[in-house]
Amino acid sequence: MSDYTVFPNAPITEALLDIRVQLPPEINLDMLKTFHDPIKERFPAKEERISFEASFKVSPKEDPVVLPSMRKPDGYLFRSTIENKVVQARLDGFTFNKLKPYKNWGTFSSEALELWKLYLEIAKPIKIIRIALRYINKIEIPIPMNEFKDYILTVPEIAPNIPQALAHFFMQLVIPNPEIGATAVISQTIEPITPNQRVPLIFDIDVFKEAVYVDNKDEVWLDFENLRKFKNDIFFKSITKKTEELFK
Repeated sequence: MSDYTVFPNAPITEALLDIRVQLPPEINLDMLKTFHDPIKERFPAKEERISFEASFKVSPKEDPVVLPSMRKPDGYLFRSTIENKVVQARLDGFTFNKLKPYKNWGTFSSEALELWKLYLEIAKPIKIIRIALRYINKIEIPIPMNEFKDYILTVPEIAPNIPQALAHFFMQLVIPNPEIGATAVISQTIEPITPNQRVPLIFDIDVFKEAVYVDNKDEVWLDFENLRKFKNDIFFKSITKKTEELFK
């Protein structure tokens, strides 16, 4: 378990728990639609989820041709606009999203587990092939500031002897963790300065594990704990004490 601080004003704008699966061939969209029946009061809004597929036609004598994209439904989204949360039941998996305000991991993971068990009953996946946690943080840094490293330790490095002002950036890092068989994709960017003179830094941490779970589906939740610790290590070891003061 992590012993990191739970901040009263945490910068989390969205938390996402995702499980990718392989379903039996007989499971269809009509069956997934029944996922809504027991959760209608909590997630009243229902909408079809559409996936897009693009393809190319390649010929030895001609340039590649992009064929028209295909749109097809692959599941459903069920929304609670009051509580800012969404659950997805798809032909390729399950996702639970919680938008701001995010309370804590216990509350988030307990509801995700409850909804996942409902998905298990309806979709009866043959196996799980991938699990992921994604946390999108918005850290509003007050200006003027000397440098980003006063607040976050992993930032773009500008070569010396060229102008050091930075109007915008996008940076992405892919960091494997062999100890738990997981990978983190860390994305950072900045948004326009706010009216109250703050620079919103988007700190997006996506941790995932590609593994097959067949008869040991309960083990998934133990691995989610490992993913959460990995995510927390990245976040808390990337920010400074000055940043922590912004969340109190």
